[in-house]
Amino acid sequence: MTDTAQRPAGMAAYIAVTAAYWAFMLTDGALRMLVLLHFHTLGFSPVQLAYLFILYEIAGIVTNLSAGWIAARFGLTATLYAGLGLQIVALIALAQLDPSWGIAASVAFVMCVQGLSGVAKDLAKMSSKSAVKLLAPAGEGVLFRWVALLTGSKNAVKGLGFLLGAALLALVGFVGSVLAMAAVLAAILLVIALRMPSGLPTGRKGAKFTEVFSKSHNVNWLSAARVFLFGARDVWFVVGIPIYFYAVLSDGTVAGNRTAFFTIGVFMAVWIILYGAVQASAPRLLRADTRGEAALIGEAWRWALGLALLPALLATLVWFAGAPAPWLTGTLIAGLLGFGAIFAVNSALHSYLILAFTKAERVTMDVGFYYMANAAGRLIGTLLSGLSYQWGGLPACLGVAAVMLALSGILARQLRPVAA
Repeated sequence: MTDTAQRPAGMAAYIAVTAAYWAFMLTDGALRMLVLLHFHTLGFSPVQLAYLFILYEIAGIVTNLSAGWIAARFGLTATLYAGLGLQIVALIALAQLDPSWGIAASVAFVMCVQGLSGVAKDLAKMSSKSAVKLLAPAGEGVLFRWVALLTGSKNAVKGLGFLLGAALLALVGFVGSVLAMAAVLAAILLVIALRMPSGLPTGRKGAKFTEVFSKSHNVNWLSAARVFLFGARDVWFVVGIPIYFYAVLSDGTVAGNRTAFFTIGVFMAVWIILYGAVQASAPRLLRADTRGEAALIGEAWRWALGLALLPALLATLVWFAGAPAPWLTGTLIAGLLGFGAIFAVNSALHSYLILAFTKAERVTMDVGFYYMANAAGRLIGTLLSGLSYQWGGLPACLGVAAVMLALSGILARQLRPVAA
């Protein structure tokens, strides 16, 4: 097959993979907001809310280790379809939650369902990110642009999912929301399965599970830096900020709760959409077309250390301000949106570097290992989000985030250019 024939096929496969990933992340963002706000109104404490997402993140750690091998063995389309299918099952299962159950039974049930959703999310993510490495054409900066576009657009769609989840909860309730999302996702899966073009590998029977553990210096150090980078985001994002804003905005009435739901959903949506837009623009912001890999490796630790200053400053402001005030809420919103923009550059650099460091023949293995570290960071951040907020409120969440970002920057300094 000629190069000109391969390019359209590769682009068509890239578009199909991106569409599938968008559909999944829309429901993923909506589901997170639905679960968080619904169970907060039922009286769950910050630590209990964090528990709801623990198995989701644990499942991500296990899934990413095995998903790289599964994709290498059975092909990327198989893992992509499996991710979408499992998310449909998780949504239908969540609709079976009985309000008469006690808190312990409800927590256990939702944890299990969220664990299934975590498996689904990481199967879809690993498949989509690995596909970029295999489908992107050669050229300076092309790989960075393609992965930044996929990741940035995905996060913009997930941001819309946060807004969708809050709106659905206020308008049609919890059960109606999850069933509607399951139906839409099932229709999208059917269309994509029928229309998926060729271009993705079908797997190799000789792939061994032990291959998932990377021997690459750069892959291992980048994965370690990723743990603390994403832990630093989730330590305030998962529980801290939504519950803080709910306490500030809600007056305890039905109308007040709805106003709080919409406001929190809008903020989370805008944050994720901004994050995605900056991610997609990261290659241009960093002038990736005219700079070598060595220069971009150096940027990874500089941006992380620079970002650590922002949550440290916000934590100090909230601590000294004491009681919430309008100026403080506005400052927090502006500061956290700034955090999202800078964090997006860090995340885009990491997403590019993992694909730059790996080889095509083991891309699913290294990407799976790397996103296992990503899930570990999210798990740590989720746990610390509930614990930190219960212990010291929002200042504690932001202070822990600053420390974790500093550690991420220190670890990223160990990366070195790949020999030509």
